[in-house]
Amino acid sequence: MKFLIHAASAALVAIGLAQPAAADTYPSRYITMIVPFSPGGTSDTVVRPLAEVMGKIMGQRVIVVNKPGAGGAIGMAFASKAAPDGYTLMMALPSISSIPVTDKLSGKAPSYSTNQFEAIARITSDPTIVMMRANAKWKNFDDFVKDAKARPGQIAYSSAGVYSVSHVSMLRLTQAVGIDLLHVPYGGGGELITAVLGSQVDLGSNTYSTLSPFFEAGKLRPLIVQGSERMPGWPDVPTTKDLGYDAAYEFWSGVFAPAGLPADIKTKLREVIKKAAADPEFVNAMKQLRTEVRYLDAPEFDRFWREDERGQITVLNRIKKID
Repeated sequence: MKFLIHAASAALVAIGLAQPAAADTYPSRYITMIVPFSPGGTSDTVVRPLAEVMGKIMGQRVIVVNKPGAGGAIGMAFASKAAPDGYTLMMALPSISSIPVTDKLSGKAPSYSTNQFEAIARITSDPTIVMMRANAKWKNFDDFVKDAKARPGQIAYSSAGVYSVSHVSMLRLTQAVGIDLLHVPYGGGGELITAVLGSQVDLGSNTYSTLSPFFEAGKLRPLIVQGSERMPGWPDVPTTKDLGYDAAYEFWSGVFAPAGLPADIKTKLREVIKKAAADPEFVNAMKQLRTEVRYLDAPEFDRFWREDERGQITVLNRIKKID
């Protein structure tokens, strides 16, 4: 009997010792990084070089898996149900916050809740830029506002789809300014720009990194920056903050994990991603995309994300009144 008791005790001690050792060896196999959009989009182009550098730091591959559909809802719902063990991560955009709200507005059960995720790190952040054709009649934002108020519902803007980032950012602006525009949704970011270039609509919004080649080529002109900092090379274009409007809207990318991640694994991921985001290989890759690395560690990113979420909810809950 004593032998059995000692054997059982030894086994329990062995199990207790094995647990931290297993955590210390994380990751012991490859990590899957879910991208809830098609290849080639912002989240995809940011995460691939990041995953490459993360893999080198950890000594394990970080495999990027695209799961597009329903504006990102399919991939996000999939990631929300993954085990919180550090082997499934997700690169998301601001739509992580808007999708559950828009599901409710559409009369559907939410695909997931944002409480099913925890923020690990923000990687990039670009303010959205409202743009127009180079030959547009408005000389500045004040001209545009006066015209919009004189012709409510007649000035049209394009978006990448209903409730997309480019839609919600414009809703936030129109609500803050007190103007009524005509929304014309398209199938993606490229199409919304083409619609402006082809005079099918008057305005559109996207990130500086996406629009800057069109600005430099003289095909499009920036109207206002939905942020707090003016664009490099365009010092005369005001920001919403400059004009006193509470309409900032940043197109950010960030890494998330399923909620419930063990503290030691979360700490390890924070350390690895922070190093990866500062690595020259990754920084240079972002420069090629004309995107700045604006890293936020987990606590700061979580506060930023929740504030951004509250702003989106406010806009979306009023959508039926204005759109």
